[in-house]
Amino acid sequence: MQLKPGARFEDQTIADADWAEADVTEAVFAGCVIEAASFASTVLLAARFERCRFVGCRFAHADLREAVFEACQFPPERQTGAAFAFSRLDEARFARCELTHARFEGCDLYDAAFDACNLMAAAFPRSSFARTFGRKVERIAAAFMDCNLELADLSGLRLAGARMALSRLREADLSGADLEGADLTGADLFQAIVDETKLAGADLRGAEVSGLDLRRLATYADLKIAADQQFRLLDAMGIDVQVE
Repeated sequence: MQLKPGARFEDQTIADADWAEADVTEAVFAGCVIEAASFASTVLLAARFERCRFVGCRFAHADLREAVFEACQFPPERQTGAAFAFSRLDEARFARCELTHARFEGCDLYDAAFDACNLMAAAFPRSSFARTFGRKVERIAAAFMDCNLELADLSGLRLAGARMALSRLREADLSGADLEGADLTGADLFQAIVDETKLAGADLRGAEVSGLDLRRLATYADLKIAADQQFRLLDAMGIDVQVE
């Protein structure tokens, strides 16, 4: 099998390809099963994967900038999911993908977007959603729209201004994360770990905030909530609200 830029593969099982340092820029893979692949320093710039299944695959130092994964499956094995290590995922897009237990370690994820993905128990250690423009300007861009992030580890991540509407963050670890100005409308934060989390200016209107103790947060000034949420927040702080 010849891997080259712009190639197209449909409904194939790919188990014998040498992906190491291969250049498959803008290649398209549709309905493929990719087995036991080590994407070591593979160039997948703007590549597109549609309805693909990745079995026992690992992305290490891969260039996945602007890559698109649509309706792809990364099935976990023994609670070990897809592994992305020290890879570039700037402006990558994941839509309706199965990424349970996925691990994004030391990755560049500026403006990466996850839409309706299952990221249950996923982790992002030492990864960054920031990019430096010039000497003094740094911007952060991230989107987790309508995703399942239950039990996910987002601790310490800088996600200021992130778009996370309708996402399920039940029991997710958000400790030390910067979510200032984030869009969390309609999100589910039940029993999320929020020790030293920054939520100043975040929009939580319509979110499930039962048990969210503002005293545990690092910041919450200008937090946006709906009128019917104030009682749940006060209750979480041990304040007995009497409505006459």
